[in-house]
Amino acid sequence: MHTLLLTAAACSLLGGCGVSSPPEARWITSGEAGADEPNTWIAYRHNVGVAEIPREAVVRIAADTKYWLWVNGDLVVFEGGLKRGPTPDDTYYDRVDLAPYLHRGENRIALLLWHFGKEGFSHRDSGRSGVIVASESRGFELASDSSWLCRIHPAYGTAGDPQPNFRLAESNIRFDARQEMAGWQTADAAELDGFRPAVAVGGWGDAPWNHLVERPIPQWKDFGIEEVPFERRADGRVTAQLPYNMQLTPVLTLTDPVGGRLVGIATDHAYAGGQWNVRAEYVTRPGTQTYESLGWMNGQQIVLDVPEGVEIGKVAYRQTGYDTEASGSFSCDDDFYNRFWQKALRTLYVNMRDNYFDCPDRERAQWWGDVVLLMGESFYSYSTSAHALMRKAMLELAAWQKPDGALFSPVPAGNYDSELPGQMLASVGHYGFWNYYMNTGDAETVAAVYPAVKKYLALWSLDATGLTEFRQGGWTWGDWGDNRDIRLLFAGWHSLALQGAADMADLLGFGDDAAAYRATAERVKAGYNACWNGTAYRHPAYGGETDDRAQALAVLAGIAPEEHYPALLKVLQTEFHASPYMEKYVMEALFRMGYGGYALERTRTRFAEMVDSPEHTTLFEGWGIGEKGFGGGTTNHAWSGGALTVLAGQLCGIAPLEAGYRTFVVEPDPASFGSAAIDVPTVRGTIRSAFTNGGGFELRLTVPEGTEAVVRLPESAGAATIDGREPSARQRRVNSAWQRNGRVAFLLTAGEHRIVCDRAL
Repeated sequence: MHTLLLTAAACSLLGGCGVSSPPEARWITSGEAGADEPNTWIAYRHNVGVAEIPREAVVRIAADTKYWLWVNGDLVVFEGGLKRGPTPDDTYYDRVDLAPYLHRGENRIALLLWHFGKEGFSHRDSGRSGVIVASESRGFELASDSSWLCRIHPAYGTAGDPQPNFRLAESNIRFDARQEMAGWQTADAAELDGFRPAVAVGGWGDAPWNHLVERPIPQWKDFGIEEVPFERRADGRVTAQLPYNMQLTPVLTLTDPVGGRLVGIATDHAYAGGQWNVRAEYVTRPGTQTYESLGWMNGQQIVLDVPEGVEIGKVAYRQTGYDTEASGSFSCDDDFYNRFWQKALRTLYVNMRDNYFDCPDRERAQWWGDVVLLMGESFYSYSTSAHALMRKAMLELAAWQKPDGALFSPVPAGNYDSELPGQMLASVGHYGFWNYYMNTGDAETVAAVYPAVKKYLALWSLDATGLTEFRQGGWTWGDWGDNRDIRLLFAGWHSLALQGAADMADLLGFGDDAAAYRATAERVKAGYNACWNGTAYRHPAYGGETDDRAQALAVLAGIAPEEHYPALLKVLQTEFHASPYMEKYVMEALFRMGYGGYALERTRTRFAEMVDSPEHTTLFEGWGIGEKGFGGGTTNHAWSGGALTVLAGQLCGIAPLEAGYRTFVVEPDPASFGSAAIDVPTVRGTIRSAFTNGGGFELRLTVPEGTEAVVRLPESAGAATIDGREPSARQRRVNSAWQRNGRVAFLLTAGEHRIVCDRAL
């Protein structure tokens, strides 16, 4: 049974645990030997009669692990199912409407199951293959049971060495076309050679799959199959350049007069991040044939090893990915940052699927230091459908909490369970859970995860000075690179976590909790400031070079007083230890202190190699490739896109003041930019903002219906007009909590506005 159960609130948000299902629906698998072995593929067939086509014919499908579904030969679901699990023991299920694919009379249902059968950093193995199908619509009955026919698909097997590294639950797929079951999805039952009645191995909610939780994110977006030019080299290798780094399944058309020859299928990321990742193999049959390798890969180039005598006719790919749109946009008069934004968008998208992950090749793992940054980037760049992926991540993190209160990631996971204390504090705090609430207004999810936050923070204690005590956890990471002042890094994250928890407690009516968190945060602040030596923050026990990250966290947590800012600037002009993960926080701290011009200069210098690289459409894990590539050096690590959030939230100055963007701030800080324009997708509509900054300052702003904008401008900008007139008394009536010293604030209602100032910002 469960080592930890979801709270009732979280269970409800995830679609309900233990949802009732018709008692006749059974988990079914093949009775053949090897059905539960890793990388097993099982084909299922069933016919269902329909007298009248219903308005909807919704079925619930749970699979261990992935499935492809056809009705009457039409592909209905391409790679259904999610990796296990919503809790350490449970399993997700899909809801699929079959009505558009049905016709009167007999309908032929076909399902191909891929059983991973092994652990990974993003999947918990159940030990059993199986699928369960149950209808829930009136007038349409379909339930998996022993009347279904199935067999282990004889063409599928496991490709030879090298195998994917231990972090990946997916296997390398080999397909032997000589064993292909042509037409099995629509053939008459009498023609299904080798198919036998399925074996029923449990009902809805039974072990080892346990409670079934509705899929909380959309089915994948299928971009369709696109042909791509290819080049055949003298050594037989065929390469096909893709438009950008993507999640794809390769599609080949080839001719082999004799058959039985092995074609290697990979991308340029089959070996990446210092590890072997997924690839595939295809064994030909005689004649011309087309094959799609169904296990998704990522990369910018398809690479085929083609033996002599085999002719490649076409190379194509099917791009799939999370169902969201890049509905945010950014442009400015600095080409470097235009290119940065585009690479950040591409890197972010290639790291979204079953979960947010750190990289799509080496791990596909939901590390929460990465997730915090990816969530922030998504809010400013992708449509609101991405919010479901965030909510899934938050609920999973809480549901996998250990009995002693420790949180760990990546989760879901089957072969990793170590706590990274700094990442866990980041996840539950200001930039993680609370930022999710401010952008979405989703109080239900906050209520569901708050008990886990409270239990986790109770593990942290303070020393005699008030500073956060060192917590070992499972991996004292802090960041890639050297010169990590760990005590201060943990204390900075602890302060931000306490602030986020206090805000959550206030929201939920736990006033005593909120007061206790804020009191603890004040003690941490005092302890942190006791580490100020007159020029920088340094813990007395730390002997390395001054840590730029620790200075940034002091600013972002509100620990550093303004009189320290000039000294902190000098530190950040001379110390460069942060990896791309923490560099975003350094950049934001510089903007917060009023040094936006240097923030842009430092970021440009540090990210130049990856932004300027013509060979890569995505951003790197470290500052370069090879020796510069921390942690194995993947070239598609979305944490490196964190500066995107600074461009949006600090330079363009757009952020929510009230949860769900009911009221938001626009406080531009052009720094060295002469112009910039941004579209921000929110739960209340798209905010559009564009400024020019030269002899004067002009801001054009679209405020969505049902929202209000607080525009804050420096007093030094001089007199301002709004829509050609002096600001009205109503526009000057701004809540005191939303005003700032040295700034003039205006309240603008829904519509199009133009603000003009005498002098540049």
